[in-house]
Amino acid sequence: MSRVKRGTTVRKKHKSLLGKTKGFRHGRKNLVKMARQADLKAGLYAYRDRRNKKREFRRLWIVQINAACRLNEITYSKFINGLLKNKIELNRKVLADLAENEPEEFKKLVAKVK
Repeated sequence: MSRVKRGTTVRKKHKSLLGKTKGFRHGRKNLVKMARQADLKAGLYAYRDRRNKKREFRRLWIVQINAACRLNEITYSKFINGLLKNKIELNRKVLADLAENEPEEFKKLVAKVK
């Protein structure tokens, strides 16, 4: 059986890896061992934060709705409870958008809830 020299394969792998870590700081961008660790960690953070992003946006929408509710003299919790009792099924994303871009429509919703 003939001998296989793996120089080209390794070089290709390394080049690909360093391409992924381009823009990182210090040795993490150009030292293969450190770049491999950095790439692995970056992947873990990306996976985690794709889930955390949903959490963060929901928190933001709640803050926006609460601010709009306070301007209309009602608390967030009473507003949401009123929506549930009146069977108005709007999610927080839509409510936050209404509060920001169409305050008159939001005011009508608050009136229905009160």
